[in-house]
Amino acid sequence: MNIRPVFLLLIMIQILVAAGCQKKVETAAPMAPPPMLLPEAAKVVACASPAQPVQSPPPVFNTEQYDLIKENAFSDVIANPLSTFSIDVDTASYANMRRFLNDNTLPPVDAVRIEELINYFSYDYSPPNDEKPLAFHTEMSDCPWQKEHKLIRIGLKGKEVDPAKIPPSNIVFLIDVSGSMAQESKLPLLKNALPMLVKQFRAEDKVAIVVYAGAAGLVLPSTPGSEKETIAAAIRRLEAGGSTAGAAGIQLAYKVAKENFISGGNNRVVLATDGDFNVGASSDSELIRLVEEKRNEGLFLTVLGFGMGNLKDSKMEKIADHGNGNYAYIDSLLEAKKVLLKEFAATMLTVAKDVKIQVEFNPARIKAYRLIGYENRILAKEDFQDDRKDAGELGAGQAVTALYEIIPAGSDGNRGAEDTLKYQKSDLKAEALNTKEIMTIKLRYKPPAEDQSKLLVFPIEENYKALETTSADFKFSSAVVEFGMLLRKSEFRGQSSFKNVLLRAKEARGKDNEGYRAEFIRLAELAEMLSEK
Repeated sequence: MNIRPVFLLLIMIQILVAAGCQKKVETAAPMAPPPMLLPEAAKVVACASPAQPVQSPPPVFNTEQYDLIKENAFSDVIANPLSTFSIDVDTASYANMRRFLNDNTLPPVDAVRIEELINYFSYDYSPPNDEKPLAFHTEMSDCPWQKEHKLIRIGLKGKEVDPAKIPPSNIVFLIDVSGSMAQESKLPLLKNALPMLVKQFRAEDKVAIVVYAGAAGLVLPSTPGSEKETIAAAIRRLEAGGSTAGAAGIQLAYKVAKENFISGGNNRVVLATDGDFNVGASSDSELIRLVEEKRNEGLFLTVLGFGMGNLKDSKMEKIADHGNGNYAYIDSLLEAKKVLLKEFAATMLTVAKDVKIQVEFNPARIKAYRLIGYENRILAKEDFQDDRKDAGELGAGQAVTALYEIIPAGSDGNRGAEDTLKYQKSDLKAEALNTKEIMTIKLRYKPPAEDQSKLLVFPIEENYKALETTSADFKFSSAVVEFGMLLRKSEFRGQSSFKNVLLRAKEARGKDNEGYRAEFIRLAELAEMLSEK
């Protein structure tokens, strides 16, 4: 027998098998993952025999969405003496930023909203001691990251209310049970967190649960808050699966809330989701028009964000802002405790709605200013007196903090290009030159049951203190701002450094009963290490 043909045939078979195996390897190997992907997604699958096929892990995609933030620049006081913005009590950006750092990843720059980092923490502001619903506090010192500049902190504190006197609540939980919510950090976390809130409901409160996946449905009709086991049982039955008809769910939730409306009470839809609406009316504009319409009917919206990988942060922030509500991100049971137990009661009672702040700077004292953060809350100066223009709400005992970086008059500090006017000139009034006032803070708000705003005016005289003599709250809030600018790679970060952030934060940690400031210090240390990679 001539074995040469058989030998050649065997060689050809080996070559073909090897080529087929190589093709399997190339096909199975996924594309290089984006930074957020798990390491397992990038493994190359080895060749296997047909009897034991090896499958590549499913691809992991990052479809998180954040709106572009264009930082506030310096404004010349002569040309633009007024700074106008809406208050913001959201805290989602801080918890979301923490999630990235705990995953040993720096957050995307547009995920960092500095005002939400500042307002994540509580500060020692005294509440109003008169009939007004809020009180103002200011402090001024050196700017830690730009020595020739100054820093002004403005604090706003809502009046505190006895919890027993909070009006009854009509709450409709709108819960996303689509397939994207199956991860442990989403629906399972929510199911563990909600019972903490259920325990706080009173007999006069009403609770309903609406869910949505491929379609929307009523899981629990409006039920007295005293029937806690009935409510808890409905929560335990929730399971994830299907596509995401978010708009249909919102419409049903508002319908249930309207049918059980409590006059003079807190009527609110609480949306818990990763924001991945993909069935039905889901564009930002459609959802915003819907929540604005319901807001005008007295139905407010709170948004709780969950999970990672497909978090639609930009969408959730917008609909919460336009729904007269707030937006929080929950990444752990401890954060759920903070949001649902310690802070939820404040959102249950609005003490002032459509709160707008307008600061007029004295050009004899200040050359230029920059509001740090609040980029998506900036208002036109004409909006301040326009009661049709929506703004933020302030709950019982809630606080809002904003910081301005200023360039003093006479300083050589860079403030950007200054236009020369051809047809007019600006002359300072004698009052501007002869007063100690550096600015006047004006505030407009509406009482919760009214549609006409009230005006408060606070002339502020210079109260400069050296940085080392300022309050712990000033030092800590300035450390949070500097930290945020470093994460955002801000063009205005000047001589900022994580070292300086940590020095001031550690010095200003204070009592820190809840440990939030200690956690911030740990996160700043982690961010410093990650930024050095």
